Amino acid sequence: MAKATKKAPPDHHPAPNAWLMALELRAPWELWSVLPSWPALAKAPVGDGHPVIVFPGLSASDGSTLPLRAYLNNLGYDISGWNQGYNFGPRAGVLETAKRQVRETAEASGEAVSLVGWSLGGVYARELAKELPRHVRSVITLGTPFSGSHKSTNAWRLYELTSGRSIAQEVENFDLPAAPPVPTTSIYSRTDGVVAWPSSLQAPCQNNPHTENVEVFASHIGLGLNPSAWWVVADRLAQAAGQWKPFERAGKLQQWVFPDPTRP
Repeated sequence: MAKATKKAPPDHHPAPNAWLMALELRAPWELWSVLPSWPALAKAPVGDGHPVIVFPGLSASDGSTLPLRAYLNNLGYDISGWNQGYNFGPRAGVLETAKRQVRETAEASGEAVSLVGWSLGGVYARELAKELPRHVRSVITLGTPFSGSHKSTNAWRLYELTSGRSIAQEVENFDLPAAPPVPTTSIYSRTDGVVAWPSSLQAPCQNNPHTENVEVFASHIGLGLNPSAWWVVADRLAQAAGQWKPFERAGKLQQWVFPDPTRP
């Protein structure tokens, strides 16, 4: 990955408190809520079946994204995991292997690839899109911390333990807050118990007007298992190439499920 230069210092948002961390225990219920939500999820917009790669979060593997990938596969997309086992950070060869996967997938299909990343996996997705804009169609992230300092999460010590790297030095290699040059959606939750939610907000970008932030009610651990997050992912993937529009809260149900983006 190319090194960034002349970056502004990241904003520091306090990491989620103990109460929000305790709310992470609701994650299994978010997965179970898929069952009563299935009739609605099955009616999600259907796209053109283009290839999609899904990246797991820190210390997670493709097993964690299996429910989401199964749902997207049911909608007709050509779905792949990241195929690198557990995500213990961008250790030697990880990002180069991911870059090769994106390039080879796009070349084999003849289509640009959409990248979906959960937490740290979203950082990979964003940075890969910056390096391979011709091969990436869109980026969707779930609870990904990219606009705050590394201490705006409750996972930075785990990152250092599992990756064997200093996160403070690591983030200096990239301009994480900069938006990728492709349509980008950041899905976040104000009740995230791992990542301070302002750290998942993409600031307006003059060079790329096709960016957005979509709020859902979810835990961090449950974001990739949450029916409302799945709906947003499906809705965003269904957009025709070159015809991006912001996510719309259509109907009374969606206006209740997805908070008003103008609220403070």
